[in-house]
Amino acid sequence: MSLRTEHLARCVQTLEISLARLESAEAGTIDYEIYRNAVVKGIELTLETAGNLLRKAIKDYVGNPRAVNELTYKDIFRHAAKHGLLEPALIQRWFTYRDNRNDTAHDYGVALAEETLRLLPAFIADARSLETILREKLGHAET
Repeated sequence: MSLRTEHLARCVQTLEISLARLESAEAGTIDYEIYRNAVVKGIELTLETAGNLLRKAIKDYVGNPRAVNELTYKDIFRHAAKHGLLEPALIQRWFTYRDNRNDTAHDYGVALAEETLRLLPAFIADARSLETILREKLGHAET
């Protein structure tokens, strides 16, 4: 299996830059809201990209690769842990990120967006770690 992780790496880089610009924007301004919205959407894209990469990665570990297409997002991460691709503690954090994303998809309140921002530094670190793990274990592409 050869995974291409460049898109995930780019998502992480985009999040880092968006966060830096958000932190430099004055709270309450339109710029702050623009960057906050960009960060929330960037998390969504990064989560989906990570899930899709893991879905591809675990197909080599299951008896029926088509069955992987039916797995839920969290089940994909569980299988990744089961097959030694990711540590269980990392999986639990990804579940937290996914739950937060599901909440933000249905509630556009400022408080929830700010809660998402509190998760962001750890999320960026974990997304970078996931990209590195997948690239080193299964990838043959440079980032």
